[in-house]
Amino acid sequence: MKLISLVQLATALLAISSFSGAAHPSDAKKPRGVIELFTSQGCSSCPPADALFSELAARGDLIALAYHVDYWDYLGWRDTLGSPENTARQYEYGKSFGIRSVYTPQAVVNGSSHVNGADRGKVLGSLGGEAGLPVEIMVSQSGDSVMIDAGRASGGIGEAHVVLVYFDAPQEVAIERGENNGKSVTYWNAVSDIQTAGMWHGKAARYELPLSEIAKKGGCAVLLQSMGKRGLPGPILGAAVIRNP
Repeated sequence: MKLISLVQLATALLAISSFSGAAHPSDAKKPRGVIELFTSQGCSSCPPADALFSELAARGDLIALAYHVDYWDYLGWRDTLGSPENTARQYEYGKSFGIRSVYTPQAVVNGSSHVNGADRGKVLGSLGGEAGLPVEIMVSQSGDSVMIDAGRASGGIGEAHVVLVYFDAPQEVAIERGENNGKSVTYWNAVSDIQTAGMWHGKAARYELPLSEIAKKGGCAVLLQSMGKRGLPGPILGAAVIRNP
């Protein structure tokens, strides 16, 4: 993930402009958790996980992000939504968890644990209690500005990165080769860009940013993610998602 300046953050967050209005306040409330699914159109084990993910993405209490990886492309079908950046994020999680190899379908829950993304019981069981993430993130629109409000930490929580994850609207893909040849799958919330936008230091903070254009993405998730040694991703402390209505 790349670090960008506050000025660049203003540009990056222009994508929020068309779907951050007060007409959708529920989109900005504290979610129960964040599920990041690492999947591939070329993986024969992934369609059941993709189906479960679509259910979770439609819920109102979760933020669900699908990272299509590219390391199965050699099997005969190039994932139309895959990217090296998505693969890199999965490998960073792998190092953070101390696992020797990554796999699909892998679901990372709240940045703190990983399970088979097709196992409903394990995915939901990893979410923990109903209280949700410990730090509240609110995103709203005020006139020509986007406001991002990060809450105050408690219980010794330290610093974290503000991570922007852009994702596409649901789209159906007809797979013509490879292990899933002949299948047509609708993919939800496929991640198209990841940016580390700044730092949060445990205190309530507000970012006021300009609006200048209408978003063309399906949405943008704002993740408050702690970082471990060597800058590896750690537990997600807070999150909000804004969708294009």
